Amino acid sequence: MIPSPFRFHGHNSLRYVYANGKAVRSQTLTVKWVKNTHRSHSRVSVVVSKKILKSAVGRNRIRRRLYEYMRVHLPALNDVYDIVIIATSSELRTMPYAEIEATLDGLLDKAGLFKAS
Repeated sequence: MIPSPFRFHGHNSLRYVYANGKAVRSQTLTVKWVKNTHRSHSRVSVVVSKKILKSAVGRNRIRRRLYEYMRVHLPALNDVYDIVIIATSSELRTMPYAEIEATLDGLLDKAGLFKAS
């Protein structure tokens, strides 16, 4: 799990990112982000709606898998951002982790959030 200083939640924080952030989308995920000049490190939030998956166990599984990806890849971000990852498909529950990783790699690279390698 990602440490709590790197996580955020709450209606106002999420509302700010939804209203002012940019977005990239795939079949199963949407990534919204906004640059945060008031903080020294990036923060991440994962949103899995009940509309996507009714089971709390399934939603929590998706949430844990996405937070784990961000925990590993957080140092690779090129600046300080507030990032919201929104699950848009219940397929994420059974999808292999390598496929989730490839999808998020593509989305974050397309968004320009990774350091140039």
